[in-house]
Amino acid sequence: MGYNNTKNKSYGFALFLIGCLFFIFGFITWSNSQLIPYLKIACELTDAQSYLVATAFFAAYFVMAIPSSFVLKATGFKKGMSLGLLVMALGALLFIPAAGSRNYPLFLTGLFIIGTGLALLQTASNPYVTVLGPIESAASRISIMGICNKVAGILAVFILGRITLSNVDELKARLLTLDPAAKATELDQLAAKVVMPYTIIAIALTVLAVILYFIHLPEIKEEEENVAPAAGVKPSSSADTIWAYPHMILGAVAIFFYVGVEVMSYDTFAGFGEALGYKLETAKHFASYTGYGLLIGYVFSIFGIPSVISQRKALVIAAVLSMIMVLLAMFTSGNVAVVCFAVLGFSNSVMWPAIWPLALTGVGRFTKLGGALLVMGIVGGAVLPPLYGKLAEALHSRQMAYVLMIPCYLYILYYALKGYRPRVEKV
Repeated sequence: MGYNNTKNKSYGFALFLIGCLFFIFGFITWSNSQLIPYLKIACELTDAQSYLVATAFFAAYFVMAIPSSFVLKATGFKKGMSLGLLVMALGALLFIPAAGSRNYPLFLTGLFIIGTGLALLQTASNPYVTVLGPIESAASRISIMGICNKVAGILAVFILGRITLSNVDELKARLLTLDPAAKATELDQLAAKVVMPYTIIAIALTVLAVILYFIHLPEIKEEEENVAPAAGVKPSSSADTIWAYPHMILGAVAIFFYVGVEVMSYDTFAGFGEALGYKLETAKHFASYTGYGLLIGYVFSIFGIPSVISQRKALVIAAVLSMIMVLLAMFTSGNVAVVCFAVLGFSNSVMWPAIWPLALTGVGRFTKLGGALLVMGIVGGAVLPPLYGKLAEALHSRQMAYVLMIPCYLYILYYALKGYRPRVEKV
């Protein structure tokens, strides 16, 4: 694919707008790390029930990813992304009646609708960034998007945490002393705190949807959604369906495990901090440490991939480092355990930007559908956190339950060593 100056300028503006979308992804997704302890108190939930926040949000990716690919076929990338923003705004508005009635199923419905809009956005934006330039530098472009995403995530932890969880330890102690009527009044006041931020989110999403609809973005044509095969090989002669690309299917499984462990690394961090003996007022900010680690990792990816290390080798190192950090977090305590768990942000950072281009290499006209299957893998964020919650209850230890992460990273290591290889036939 040739890139003249005009095309580069057009693509640069397109990447800027997609960066704005990734900022939104990050803010809304990482808000869940504050919603989990907030809704646990406001709706009087158990640990396992509170992690259904992640389930409702990320399950939408699995349900809606394939339909999203067909929507994108009909609308193109730009209109599809605009539609996704409007769907997200609708989900955010559901938080108003949910807060008014402290109705947890309605909160979960709102989160599912937000996830539905995000599924459409992710199905469009990730392949868009991947093929909007040379595949060898795709990890760098996705890492730039990741920085937008994680800066927003860190802001979400502090902004939403300050709004919904201010003086939370005092509130928890006071609730224990109140009669049922007074307790209900306190919880109603707590639930009302979420109305203002999600109303603002809904308005911002709607405005951006309108702007995006009327602004020009370069449309990626099917013939551009292709990557030249290595010298001496050609795509498999059976490559007439998406299933003829096992490296892409295995990549979707890698995304499943990656998203599951990453969501665990920030959504469960506050609870992990409490288990280590920290007050929730302090532990509610721990998820931001994961965000800082991710930011550092993304900066490394921008400058180091592929100039210093290939995206595949970086994935190998990241998987091994992640397993070491998990084991250290499980068997240490205090600040050491917190730091080790936070380092998962750094080691996780390379995984998403590396898996996407490895999985989409050579899939050509199946790029949109392949992107949809990879987005379906995001359902790992719906499955693993509540599974972690159940395991923590069974083991009576939030710390030891992180053993669940080890097989996930082992699979990612397998993908980086062998599973990424496309099926080819000799010329």
